[in-house]
Amino acid sequence: MLPDVPATTPVGRLAATVERLRREVRAAQAEAEGRALVELAKGILVERLGCGPAQAARQLAELTEQAQLTPLEFAVDVINQAARDRVSEITDAFLSVAAAPAGPAADSAAVRLRAAESGVLAAPDTQAMADSLLAHALRPLGAVAVAIWSAGPDGSLTLAGSAGFPPGEAARWRYVPPDVATVARRALNGPDGEWLPSLAESGLPTIGRREYADGARIAVPSGTGGRIHGVLEIAWPRPEGPLPRPVVRQVEALAELCAHTLETYAPPPGTGPEPGLLPDVVELMDLADGLHDPALVLVPYLDDAGRLVDFRIQHVNSRFLDPAGRPRAVVSGALLLEAYPMAAGASELFQRVERVHATGEPFRARRMRLTALVDEVPLSAVADISISRHGAAVLLIWRIEDETARLASLLQHAQRLGRIGGFEENLLTAEITWNGQLFSLYGRPVSSPPVALHDLPAHAHPDDAVTLGRFLRTLMHHRRPASAAFRLLRPDGVTRHMRVVAEPVLDTDGQLFGVRGAYQDISAQHWTEVALAVTRDQLAHTEQQAVERNRLALQLQHAIMPPTQAPLRVPGLQVAVRYRPAETEHLVGGDWYDAVVLPSGLVLLCVGDVAGHGIEAATSMVVLRNALRGLAVTGAGPGQLLSWLNIVAHHLTGAVTATAICGLYDGERRILRWARAGHLPPVLVREADADALPPVKGLLLGAVPEARYEETEVQLAAGDTLLMYTDGLIERRDRSVEESLSHLVETARAAPSTLDQQLDRLLTYSRSDTDDDTCIVGIRVA
Repeated sequence: MLPDVPATTPVGRLAATVERLRREVRAAQAEAEGRALVELAKGILVERLGCGPAQAARQLAELTEQAQLTPLEFAVDVINQAARDRVSEITDAFLSVAAAPAGPAADSAAVRLRAAESGVLAAPDTQAMADSLLAHALRPLGAVAVAIWSAGPDGSLTLAGSAGFPPGEAARWRYVPPDVATVARRALNGPDGEWLPSLAESGLPTIGRREYADGARIAVPSGTGGRIHGVLEIAWPRPEGPLPRPVVRQVEALAELCAHTLETYAPPPGTGPEPGLLPDVVELMDLADGLHDPALVLVPYLDDAGRLVDFRIQHVNSRFLDPAGRPRAVVSGALLLEAYPMAAGASELFQRVERVHATGEPFRARRMRLTALVDEVPLSAVADISISRHGAAVLLIWRIEDETARLASLLQHAQRLGRIGGFEENLLTAEITWNGQLFSLYGRPVSSPPVALHDLPAHAHPDDAVTLGRFLRTLMHHRRPASAAFRLLRPDGVTRHMRVVAEPVLDTDGQLFGVRGAYQDISAQHWTEVALAVTRDQLAHTEQQAVERNRLALQLQHAIMPPTQAPLRVPGLQVAVRYRPAETEHLVGGDWYDAVVLPSGLVLLCVGDVAGHGIEAATSMVVLRNALRGLAVTGAGPGQLLSWLNIVAHHLTGAVTATAICGLYDGERRILRWARAGHLPPVLVREADADALPPVKGLLLGAVPEARYEETEVQLAAGDTLLMYTDGLIERRDRSVEESLSHLVETARAAPSTLDQQLDRLLTYSRSDTDDDTCIVGIRVA
């Protein structure tokens, strides 16, 4: 409301209405962003629990109530646990530090950062991004303003977005030329940013200096992928002491969020000292200066009608040598056809540049002949040409090569990369010639005398003497090319694995007068072969261990859960069970069932599924199955039994997770009491109809230390059939759980005459494609 304006006047009422509408807009924005975070948390539960959206919403509500948090706080906690990214790490460290007066629980550090992240990613431009950062993440820290700077390739700064500063500041600071010392410039030049406890003491100019002259400032580089795109600058109204490290890490995370938008930010037209010199041209000039080949940066030159008539040589690098001997300063800035009139002649160089600029398709040519580029200056050289377009500019590179030097360079590089050294030995004069690479392989200085072939055994491992003797006899006496692998003992104490290849050199009379050949260092190949052999042995051992573990898991599973089991005999009730193991032995799972008559006369019916496969899942299944049997003797109801079983799963089995259904059937009253823990509901078949029982609330076993489970009753009649099963019966990779459950209900409606036939029919017509274990427990009331 306006100051000194009574609320009862028309102007006061109008001001109050505007303020109320602003509060409603801010509340609506916060609610929308919070709703987006809650929906993201639901999606995470859908992926983790393998359930539908409705079940995920119920699970989220139950866990939120048990944790005694608000839905938004618990949703952010779920997102942090799933992401484990930089934001979650920083919020974990920030939870114990308060940089501003504590607010409501919904304004916790985790919620603020996630809300800021959501707002930044949804922001349509950098200005909206600045508004979101200030509203969600910075005002709770006591900050009053924020500026987002974009760094140009020439070292300039452009104000991409700001919030909290007085009107007109953005226009005054829209562009900062290179080499102007500001707070943001200091941060851009330092890897850790710039922290100023009081802006007045620093004397540095920056945006909002008059309004927040005594306040603290922090400026942090904003970059991603090793490249800095700009600076995030934050202002406080008063001097501040050193910020706690968690707060600094939070600011760094916000700067990293800004970098994803600054990476594609384009300054408004006309921003900068030279509107005609685009940033991509400046970057291309820097690139040309780093090349080792002569390079020219060309920009199009248009006539008054806007037609392309030539290219201006915007820049030449230090490697460039003008064919006419002119200085680089004379060539730079000239038009291409003025500096090199013959570029449009036989070489067609100008036409190539023109086509690359028009189409963007780069041009590469090996050994292109450049005839005369300059009048009366003969130039007939072979060059490698590269022409490419970068934004509005064209980069022209040519490498005029000397064939002899090129081949010698290629040979030298090939010998270096292949660790090969050549030699030649004259047996008549005892003159030996080595190249520089061979001295390096031997570990000897180039000033030392080379080693003759007949002295080679003295420099090799004693165990290789026989091999080298055979090599020398073949070469010297039989006068045939030969090769040998041996271990070279170098003067520096290093042993290298070498291969020597040599051939005899004969004169016109067929007499041996010389030998030439090469050494190659094959140490890397030798040790690679040794490592591969060890790896093969380790893999074979690991495979044997895996086979043994799967065999033990399968034996344990079959011992506790045999695929076939004698039917349970209960007066007035038919009970049948089916268990189908996974088709692949390495997917031994944790599915289990049980049907047993308790001392009280009630019948315990249950199925369950432990998460995971292998020996761990099988042993966990045994623990839960036997624990439930023992707990059922107490006479407790199914809800209480699952609560106790949840404690067993969370504390006594290494925090495994599992789903289960537990039912107690009273034969005298024909009533089934049942409860579930994240499991699919039973299916009731009555006459020619079938349907899934309405699900009751129940969290999966082992998710939390303590949980409560609802239970319900179903009245059965003579001829009714009730089916309990695991998800291996219906689960498909390409269908939702609801679709698969509907198919099971349709199949169950066509009930054969006996219960055993009905269970066999369900297994036969199952559409599951996950190769998981399957358990079915069926009862039919007589």
